[in-house]
Amino acid sequence: MSLPLSGLRVITVEHYGAGPYGTGYLADLGADVIKIENRRTGGDMSRGIGPYHLGENDSQFFQSFNRNKRSLSLDLKHPRGREVLHRLAASADGLIDNLRGNQPAKLGLRYDDLKAANPRLVCTHLSAYGSEGERAGWPGYDFLMQAEAGFLDLTGEPDGPPARFGLSVVDFMTGITAMFALLAGITEARQSGQGRDLQVSLFDVAMHQLSYPAVWYLNEGLRTGRVARSGHPFVVPSQLYRTRDGWIFVMAQHQRFWETLCDKVGRPEWKADDRFKDYEGRHEHRDELTELLDEVLQQRDTAEWIELLAGAVPCGPVNDLAQALDSPFFRQHGGIQEVDHPDRPGLKLLNNPIRLGEPIPARPGPKLGADTGPILEELGYSAEEVAALRDDGAV
Repeated sequence: MSLPLSGLRVITVEHYGAGPYGTGYLADLGADVIKIENRRTGGDMSRGIGPYHLGENDSQFFQSFNRNKRSLSLDLKHPRGREVLHRLAASADGLIDNLRGNQPAKLGLRYDDLKAANPRLVCTHLSAYGSEGERAGWPGYDFLMQAEAGFLDLTGEPDGPPARFGLSVVDFMTGITAMFALLAGITEARQSGQGRDLQVSLFDVAMHQLSYPAVWYLNEGLRTGRVARSGHPFVVPSQLYRTRDGWIFVMAQHQRFWETLCDKVGRPEWKADDRFKDYEGRHEHRDELTELLDEVLQQRDTAEWIELLAGAVPCGPVNDLAQALDSPFFRQHGGIQEVDHPDRPGLKLLNNPIRLGEPIPARPGPKLGADTGPILEELGYSAEEVAALRDDGAV
């Protein structure tokens, strides 16, 4: 099978979530992703994150983000380790790190540090707050960005405390943004013959995700707040409603969906009701419409409504995590991939959402330093030189 990124080589100096999540896409699509890890510090910190461990220096958390990559044990602070990095850079298309903003300069990971080895190399730096300014050396994590960028204030019920997303959405979006930047830079470098540095930060991505509420505030001074039932700030009905056995999320984002909903729930007269016949009216009378829809929707179970509305009105059940993963549709849609992990045969991972028509590669995330020897041999090191590097502590 020919994978879209076959032939692309990317060096990573990454740990934890954002960077590994993003580079996981590259590895799944065929890129040779070489993960530099320092054996003396235990490598990527996510190797030690529980509660489920897989032998020494490995965990299910680590496997979530590192399928199909290779691990090179290398000390970037060691002079001979730097020499290996430069030889590796000469063979690569890109490098990505997710460190504090001031660390790439200290470790020699910038374009200026590596251009002598490869003038076409693209270096993408993913950090918490960027490489310049008073926060360049600050550590930072997803939940902090959600807090500072206003996500927590926008999430939850109006009378409840601030609430974060249930998942690390800023990490994941920043990882994907960094991969887009890297591939854009590589596309340019292949045309111009010159690489560059590119910067992506958790903070900038979190702020960018404020999207249209930010535009409303910047231009009109509107402070978007929380809406009951996780509702859309303007479009109605687009929120949670009660059913006989739980909840359903209905999203009538277009006028035709609203009119179809009225017909499907047996209330065609609502289409002509002055309170509800257009977007502005439904927004103004949101509370009244919520009561009316609750009354109707509580006459049947969620599954019955899903069957009745399916394909006609956008709607979905409110699942817990187990229900979502056990969903027959998710399973039939190829959402799970099994990998042959040496310590856990048949380890189940989430499949990549980019579907290629054939299965993506299914190599488990590498053991720490597992590919050091083969990679060094590819770079032209002899067995004696590899042994010397090991004895010297460079690898």
